[in-house]
This record gives sequence, structure tokens and C-alpha cells, in this order.
Amino acid sequence: MPHHPSPITDHSIDWSRIDDVLLDMDGTLLDRHFDNFFFEEELPRRYAALHRLTFEESRARLMAMYRSVEGELAWTDLHYWTDRVGIDVVALHRELDHMIGFLPGAEEFLLDLRRLGKRVTIVTNAHEAGVSVKAAKTGLDRHVDRIVDAFEVGYLKMRPEYWPACQRLLGFDPARSLYVDDDEGCLSAARQFGLGHIVHSAKSSSQLPPVAASGFPSIESMMALLSGHPGSRGL
Repeated sequence: MPHHPSPITDHSIDWSRIDDVLLDMDGTLLDRHFDNFFFEEELPRRYAALHRLTFEESRARLMAMYRSVEGELAWTDLHYWTDRVGIDVVALHRELDHMIGFLPGAEEFLLDLRRLGKRVTIVTNAHEAGVSVKAAKTGLDRHVDRIVDAFEVGYLKMRPEYWPACQRLLGFDPARSLYVDDDEGCLSAARQFGLGHIVHSAKSSSQLPPVAASGFPSIESMMALLSGHPGSRGL
């Protein structure tokens, strides 16, 4: 039977059943517009100028490079891409850091999780260098207990090997953990592993409409997870 998109709703969580909150970074807490613009617009522009290509030629070449390592750690390794394209990708992140920011409601959600006393860990496919730039810009690291990048785990989150390794690293109880991500491949791997509470972030970019997931409850704002909870602000 084919999966149909789940409706986007306020998906209230019974917080008494949750000890650990595992959150994706880009597209869940931070606005993915930065990453989309960076890798699909700005880097192709710089690469075109460097190699005397049209923008369309440059973009097609880079997209093929991205696809060639998709699912591997190199896919998000900023040092790998610096070597591959001949442009300092980390420096370019810093140059464009004015575009880095929280999605609406995400920072408030993190503050409320603190009040609820949950252990909050960011689990991201992003490279440490990119995490550092984004944390410096947003203060994201001050709102959570830990940020774990895929290089620390050894796999990207859509790989089945990721979750057992991540559990060994963090020591969470899958049945009492909530995981939120905008990537359905990562959510599917988490479900296969046995995480008890899984939610899809449908509004990954401020510049794109929300897109519901197939087979996972979808929310448009992280604050929807606190809907109706007496400890959440404004309720």
C-alpha cells in the first residue's frame, strides 16, 4: 500500500513519556534556506566564475558532484568540498552567515524544553566546521545539552548503522526518546531502529511551503509539539 502524506497538525506529545529529545539542525531548528541558497545558488556562482562556466553549467556540474557522494560522510564534509571545488567553503559560510537563523518557533521551543527538564541533543548530518559557524551566529549550542555531528557517529543519519552507534554514544532509551527531522530518509532509519516517538518537520525553509511527510506525523512549527502542555508559553 502506498503511503499518503500525513496531514500537518498540532502533534501534542505526552512529555511524561519522554526523557531525550533528539533534534535535527538544518530544516528543523535552523532555516534551511541558507543551505539551499549556499549549495544551489552561491557556490555554483563562485564555481562558474572560477572555471569560466555559465551558471547553468556550473550548477549542473556541482549537482552531479553532490549526488556522487550522497549518503556518504563526504556529502556534508566542508573540507572535502573545499578541496573538490577549489573554493574555501568554510570561509564562504562565514561570509554569508547573515542568512543563518532559527525557523519560527524553534528557539522558543528549545527554551520550553529546558523548562520541562528534558535532555536535548542536536543530531545533525552537518560537518563540525559548519556547525561551528551556525552555533556562533545563533547561539544554538547554548540551548542544548550536546551537538553530535555525523562525523562523531561515523555515519549519516539515513544509514541504518547510524542509530545503534548514536545510541552507544548518547545512552538514550529509544522508547522514551523523541526525534524530529525534516528528512524522511533519516526518519525511516530511526523508525527501523525502533525510536518510539518520531515527528516530521514540514516547514524546512522560510522560503518554501510546508510539505507533509508520507507515513510520519508532520508539524509546521516546533511549538506544535507543546500545544496544550501547561508548561509551554502562551498557554
